[in-house]
Amino acid sequence: MKAQSNQLSDRELVEQAARGERAAVRLLFMRHHARVYRFVMRQTGSETMADDVANEVFLEVWRQAPRFEGRAEVSTWLLGIARYKALSALRRRREQALDEGQAEAVEDGADTPEVTAMKDDKSAALRRFIDDLPEEHRTVVDLAYYHGKSVSEIGEILAIPVATVKTRMFYARKKLGEALKAAGYDRGWP
Repeated sequence: MKAQSNQLSDRELVEQAARGERAAVRLLFMRHHARVYRFVMRQTGSETMADDVANEVFLEVWRQAPRFEGRAEVSTWLLGIARYKALSALRRRREQALDEGQAEAVEDGADTPEVTAMKDDKSAALRRFIDDLPEEHRTVVDLAYYHGKSVSEIGEILAIPVATVKTRMFYARKKLGEALKAAGYDRGWP
């Protein structure tokens, strides 16, 4: 029976979840948790927040499964939920002021010299350049290159037209190419 459940498509699992089958949500969690977590981690920069939001996403899947219409891939639907929840969590975090005791308890996040040296390779530099992009450009690059989403899927996740996705991707790639060239890397952004 286990082998058979692993062969079910994501859509079939959502249909089962809509009928109240918890095992289907568990299997969706096993298949997609890491991807959702990484996506949220890049959006929030917080491991704790990413873990909390990723778990909330699958609770939302449990609640929303009966309303899933199948117009998008399940993975696209999951990342759309994750993006909404990550933005909400970031808003909540901004609204909460740190008191002095909490601020003192925050660890110094400065890199050690060894970590700084390791970040000088091309992939680390590229990641920094991506992080410096405006949020709308950073998000399309993240979804396209780190999550393998198509332009149309990105449009669905972000609720924007495909042409807007293409425009944002064009400017993001241009800025990344310029940043890599200015940093002395021979080959720019692909």
